Amino acid sequence: MIRLSSYIYSLRFGLQKFDSLTHKISHYHFRTCTGGRYNKLSGIAQYGNLVGFTIGYIITSANSMVAIKRSYCFHKHGHSFGCHTPINLFIIIFGVIQVFLSQIPNIQELSMLSLLTTVMCCCHASIGLGLSIAKVAGRPHVKTSLTGAFIDGDKSNTNNLWTAFTALGNLAFAYGFSEVLIEIQDTLGSSKPENRVMKQASLAGISISTLFYMSCGLLGYAAFGDKAPGNILAGFGFFEPFWLIDLANIFVVIHLTGAYQICGQPVFGFMESSTRHRWPNTGLVNHEYAINVPGYGVYRFTLFRMIWRTTYVMITTVIAMMFPFFNDIVGLIGALSFWPLTVYFPIKMRIEKEKIPIFSFKWVWMQTLSMCCLLTSIAATVGSVGGIVKFLQTFKLFKSID
Repeated sequence: MIRLSSYIYSLRFGLQKFDSLTHKISHYHFRTCTGGRYNKLSGIAQYGNLVGFTIGYIITSANSMVAIKRSYCFHKHGHSFGCHTPINLFIIIFGVIQVFLSQIPNIQELSMLSLLTTVMCCCHASIGLGLSIAKVAGRPHVKTSLTGAFIDGDKSNTNNLWTAFTALGNLAFAYGFSEVLIEIQDTLGSSKPENRVMKQASLAGISISTLFYMSCGLLGYAAFGDKAPGNILAGFGFFEPFWLIDLANIFVVIHLTGAYQICGQPVFGFMESSTRHRWPNTGLVNHEYAINVPGYGVYRFTLFRMIWRTTYVMITTVIAMMFPFFNDIVGLIGALSFWPLTVYFPIKMRIEKEKIPIFSFKWVWMQTLSMCCLLTSIAATVGSVGGIVKFLQTFKLFKSID
């Protein structure tokens, strides 16, 4: 996975042009390589999946907040106590926080929040690893198997196949930062060292992510075997020390609070720039108001920005309340975004720019890679949809689940 991601992401670099008027990068694959039709398709895929990511982050954050409350309950009343905690309340709390944070003008002003997000990610992942290592060191009596886990008392090939397909989607979700990578490139200059810096940063990020993902996956399974929860920290694989587990879940919430903004800001910016272009003389869209904010300075905003961003957060929050499934939603988002944005468009734009001859070795290699990744995305989509359908058979809309 690390080699695949590194190779595909390297295809993006060098495929952009600097616009001296706007001082932003005019992406080669959006305006030159792929043409108008692919421009629209890539835009739909990019922004559609960014919306999906924000919904997934709401669900995950709410699960962590629920876990914090239930952890204290279990510590006080015992592990056999029910401790049912409605998730919808915490989804709403997270949504209210995002309403305020979403008024941050643009992605360039998220540098400190992005840094905090990275630190929190490393912190909660390290705690999860440490707890898994401690449990493995205690020699737990767990059931493991090379042929698949027991699912609801069933070890059939069909059940394991569905679960494996969903896991593929989760893997794709973990590596799917293509949507944000485009926006990051827009903040860089046009000098040639930019490509080298982006390659080094991407390789370092993917390598560190792989180290954490592999360690969490392997040690988590070694610690819990077939009963490993989908979310080790929020799924109550661990009960004690409860304060450390609560701290890890707090880190998760802070991490995803920032991640929501990192994925949401490109969506906000796209809608606002499109609206300004379409209605340049409308006061609602273009008239700026200025207020003094203590500790911040002069904050400028438009009524449209305030209304649009608040509405967006409300819609994603309601959707998260309707379908609060963690593993399958994450798997579906990853499956839908992986092939078109992570694989297909980078390969197509590289072929177009370099004029790679059809049926040459390099062309065949790239097309084969793209086809294999497409099949992976299809399998992951099927598995995730199957899991969601299974949940919907017993799930009631807007009813809380643990």
